[in-house]
Amino acid sequence: MSEALRRSTMQPATDIYGKHSVRPTNAINGKESIIVCYAHVTSWPSSPYTLFAPGSGFRLKYRAFWLSVAECNPLLQSTSKPNYGRTPLTNSSRRGSVWTGGASLAPPSGSQTFKDPRPIRERSYQSKMKQEIYSWLQATEFDISMQTLSNITGKDYRTMFQHLVVIVDPGYPFDSRLRFEDEFQPALKALRYPFAAQIDNKWLAAPGSMHSWPALLAALHWLVEMGKARLDYLESEDDPTLQIVDRIPEEFSDPIHHQALAFEYFSEAYVAFFHGADVFHEQDKALEASYAKKNEKVVGDLEDKKALLARGAGELDELQSSKAPLEKLQKIRACILDDRAKFDDVLHRLESRKRQLTESVAREKAELAARSQNLDQLKAEHEKLTEVVKVQNLTPEEVIRMNTDHETLARNLEDLKYKISEARKTVMSLEVITTNRGAAAEEALDLYGNILSALGLFPPLPPPFENIDLRLELNTATANPQQLLLGSDIRKVIKPTLSSVAEIKRTERADVESERIKVDNELDQLTLECENVDEEVREIEKKVMSLNEQADDLRDAAQQESMVSNAEAARLERELAHARTAALSSGMGVKSRLQALQFDYREQIAKVSRLKDETIRAIAKNSNEIGLFKEEVSAQLRRLRDFVEEGN
Repeated sequence: MSEALRRSTMQPATDIYGKHSVRPTNAINGKESIIVCYAHVTSWPSSPYTLFAPGSGFRLKYRAFWLSVAECNPLLQSTSKPNYGRTPLTNSSRRGSVWTGGASLAPPSGSQTFKDPRPIRERSYQSKMKQEIYSWLQATEFDISMQTLSNITGKDYRTMFQHLVVIVDPGYPFDSRLRFEDEFQPALKALRYPFAAQIDNKWLAAPGSMHSWPALLAALHWLVEMGKARLDYLESEDDPTLQIVDRIPEEFSDPIHHQALAFEYFSEAYVAFFHGADVFHEQDKALEASYAKKNEKVVGDLEDKKALLARGAGELDELQSSKAPLEKLQKIRACILDDRAKFDDVLHRLESRKRQLTESVAREKAELAARSQNLDQLKAEHEKLTEVVKVQNLTPEEVIRMNTDHETLARNLEDLKYKISEARKTVMSLEVITTNRGAAAEEALDLYGNILSALGLFPPLPPPFENIDLRLELNTATANPQQLLLGSDIRKVIKPTLSSVAEIKRTERADVESERIKVDNELDQLTLECENVDEEVREIEKKVMSLNEQADDLRDAAQQESMVSNAEAARLERELAHARTAALSSGMGVKSRLQALQFDYREQIAKVSRLKDETIRAIAKNSNEIGLFKEEVSAQLRRLRDFVEEGN
């Protein structure tokens, strides 16, 4: 239900079980806070019928529980008791319910009375209500039979009504001295039964009559439903309106949770107050701990955002204090262009070397193909000679001689093969050595090129070496040893040029060192002059302090003399007044004394004026000297700053 509906004093006709008539409420500062006692119940069964079933063991505690609810929470007790709002003197003092009685909560009468929408005059609906009432009364340990409900008497109806009202409001004040007719309507109006105006108190004399029983039975059924709803509400462990402090989450924003913490704090502080405490440190700490847990995540997020803000501010300050990004990018671009030129040069040399190696491989392949063709020709010639030998008709001597020649040739061939293999091994070792030395030479040339790049000696060179190229390239694919190293002559061009560049650099370094020594000497002189000026400033400050002390002494002396003069003037005024009094009493004989006293008074006034003028002149003189001293110090400092700026 909405907040507006819960605050309403009148139920709509279609909602006879409004939630505001189910939950006990207490108005605090114009708001409703729902307070229940939960200390006496640790667990509840899921169904009220199994809860109060015979032999369940829980039925014996039911009435004690409802009474303990009223005793546990003072906000759930009756407002019609005389002790409402008072501090009990004993533990047995009973407090009332929050249900207000009387005409303050009575629904409107007359034309605004709602008609009961339930079919209470139908037999089937009456049987259903009777069965539900009987089951609820049995579950709440009220001894009654179905026959009693069928033939109800005024006494039985009063007993059932009071029992059901006590279930809904355990603290409702029934008075045994009053008639049931006087208690019936106020009880229904206090519980906000929407159709109480439709019931006549005269019907209570014979509640089982045909015209009165449907309305009275419907009232009992409504009380049964209210009791069930109240029990379901108390069993709902997750409902925040129960205000169970232990079930409040660490992070919460529901106003009911704030009200629960406030009520717990006030309750504990109230108990501590009755024990004589005036300061509630433990309760304050518990409340602060609860809100600290609530705000822990928010505080953490705030600290993270503060750290992020600090980092952002630092980055902003760094960006603002650093140079413009465009200058940095321009420097990076210049470096990249320089690197690109160097890379293009290296790439050109590598491509030239690749081209040379490709040509060498092509030559080796052509030579291999020529030798393979020559080998094929030799094999064909050998086969041809073999056929010729087979065709020829040779004598044994010729055969022996040919065999001897063959063996000699074979041995010669083996010797030649051995020599060829040795020559190949030598060639291979020489090729390996040549390759290693070529790689070392290439590394040396790469290092030489890097050094030239680092020293800025790539073409074009500064004058007078603008027509000289110091770069060298290694051409390992050439067959001419004179063409292995491409570039200017090392002995005639490169070494003299490098020597000249080194001599120029040494001369420039000597000039820079001389300039540095000169600047250091000037800096030492400036430092000495600054120390002298500081010494003069300290001397002038000492003089100023002494002048200030003298001015203070003069001021104190003037004040003392002024005080003495004022005291003397006061004494003379008193004497003058006394003389006037004496003159009035003694006559005109004291006029001469009065004139003398007036003359002394005028002298003292003149002396005081003279001292004041002298004091003012001394103060003005000292102030003028201090101003002149400040101007002189400022002029000295300006001259010193101009001198330092001119030296830099």
